Amino acid sequence: MKVWIALGAVALVIVIALSSVVGSYNNLVGLNEQVDGSWAQVQTVLQRRYDLIPNLVNTVQGFADQEREVLTEVTRLRSQWGEARSQQEQAGVATRLEGAIGRLMLVAERYPELRSNQNFLALQDELAGTENRIAVERRRFNDSVQAYNTRVRQFPTVLIAGVTGFGPREFFEADAGAEAAPTVEF
Repeated sequence: MKVWIALGAVALVIVIALSSVVGSYNNLVGLNEQVDGSWAQVQTVLQRRYDLIPNLVNTVQGFADQEREVLTEVTRLRSQWGEARSQQEQAGVATRLEGAIGRLMLVAERYPELRSNQNFLALQDELAGTENRIAVERRRFNDSVQAYNTRVRQFPTVLIAGVTGFGPREFFEADAGAEAAPTVEF
């Protein structure tokens, strides 16, 4: 009788341990998918920005042919974002593109007739809304990464994460020097 009680206790401990391992693994899978979903949202709003840029550049270009450098940089960065394959490459180009668009908006300030153009105003409003969406999605992505990374580092999940290949994920961070406002000279 004592042997059966001991075997039952051992079986109960094994079942509890296995359910803990399975639960931790499933939690990691869910959090990892949440991070991937958040990144997909970031990509969606970055794609929206990417799609707006040609119209904005064409509208500004009609008014500001002499501002080729800024227009060329925006177009070049747009192409780089479209060609970027990794999450880190896309994040870096997106940050640089954000600065170039800011400089493009400064160029537009030099042309009062451009600022009163309905196409430009509509595009500027859409771009401003898109930039706000990008900021929100970046924050959500970073929140997802933080929740995932926290779980990956917690005990006992850290043991399961290491064995099953779940490692920490990278945050969407601004490029070095992004805290300084861009200088634009005319």
